[in-house]
Amino acid sequence: MPSTPSATSASPAPSLAPRAALWMLLALIAAFNMSQAFRTLGAIMAPPLQAAFGLTPRQLGLFSGAYHFAFGAMQLFMGISIDLYGIRRTVLATFPLALVGAVLSAMAPGATPLVLAQVLIGLGCAPTFLVCTVFIARHFAPQRFAAISGMTIALGSTGMLLTGTPLAWVIEHGSWRNGFWVLAVLGLLAWLWIWRALHEPARRPAAHGGERESAAQAMRRFAALFALPHTWGIVVLGSTTYAAVITLRGLWMGPMLTERHGYSLVQSGNAALALSLILLVGPVLFGRLDPGPATRRRWLTGWTLVLAALFSLLAFARWAWLDVACMMTIGLASGYIVLQYADVRNAYPAAITGRAMAAFTMAMFMGVAVMQWATGLIASAASQAGLEPYAVVMASIAGWLALSAIAFALLPQPPGVQQQ
Repeated sequence: MPSTPSATSASPAPSLAPRAALWMLLALIAAFNMSQAFRTLGAIMAPPLQAAFGLTPRQLGLFSGAYHFAFGAMQLFMGISIDLYGIRRTVLATFPLALVGAVLSAMAPGATPLVLAQVLIGLGCAPTFLVCTVFIARHFAPQRFAAISGMTIALGSTGMLLTGTPLAWVIEHGSWRNGFWVLAVLGLLAWLWIWRALHEPARRPAAHGGERESAAQAMRRFAALFALPHTWGIVVLGSTTYAAVITLRGLWMGPMLTERHGYSLVQSGNAALALSLILLVGPVLFGRLDPGPATRRRWLTGWTLVLAALFSLLAFARWAWLDVACMMTIGLASGYIVLQYADVRNAYPAAITGRAMAAFTMAMFMGVAVMQWATGLIASAASQAGLEPYAVVMASIAGWLALSAIAFALLPQPPGVQQQ
């Protein structure tokens, strides 16, 4: 079985001046910001799309999951591309696909073209978060990784603000198609910022024998990550935590509030906006509270169980104020997810940071795709059985989280962590 250097392997020294690195990171965050908007628009788009195309809960799950499936499936290739060709080339070549997808979504004549356009958007947005994490790992001091990652997630999550009240207002005063046109224009501005601002230092030869590795070698080394025992615990937890939050915020929040409590689209948008604001705070808070490698994994297990308990309460609550309060608490508590990035950063040597982050990000977004698709099926089955679909969906997510926390605690840990 392959071995990996200790999690505490030395990282390369930052190669950019701090101010220049921060400015370039902000440009990358602009694209990440747009990916957050695209992945969470389902919560507000769902009611008008149901009206326009007669979508069932299963089709809504497919619509929302298509983006995440494409996004997650591309992470392997994005990680290899970043390691071989650099951050700038990867994001500038890929992100235009998201703009094309947004334009096609705005013109979609039916449900099937709309889903295919979501696949294009997912492909285009695939590198947007990964490039941020790799850029931080390469150009900021290792001890600042959790804090800078928390700031990045918070700033990037402002994209969710667009898919709250502003998107609801655009839809109510125009149409859902206008929402996609607005996002396409904003996405173009983000691409232009990256093109103008991001210029990486000259790349050094690859660490393996001093020669640049081929794509085939990169694929083999990526696959080798999954031969390491501790990768599986990271993948299991990574495929569940973020998926639960985005499945709530990006798919079921709007329909749940409108159908369970009679909220209008704008009222649901206001609640989504409030949750999005809270989602900005959590990563910053937990990034600063990072307890370090010795305790971090216990925190990850414990907070995942807290999230499971909150989803259980959300499943059986029947008062609007309690539902909204649970959603907001989930948003704040989910900030601990930023510690998962620090855990991955600590679990692998610097030479494979790009592909390790890619494997983790792939697990995250494939998890989102699976959870959104599966909860669509669950909601349809619950409705056919005469059950309240949102109660069954939220209870299912709670169980999913609890099982992933148990698996993460029982599966092997990184060698460096085991020694502490």
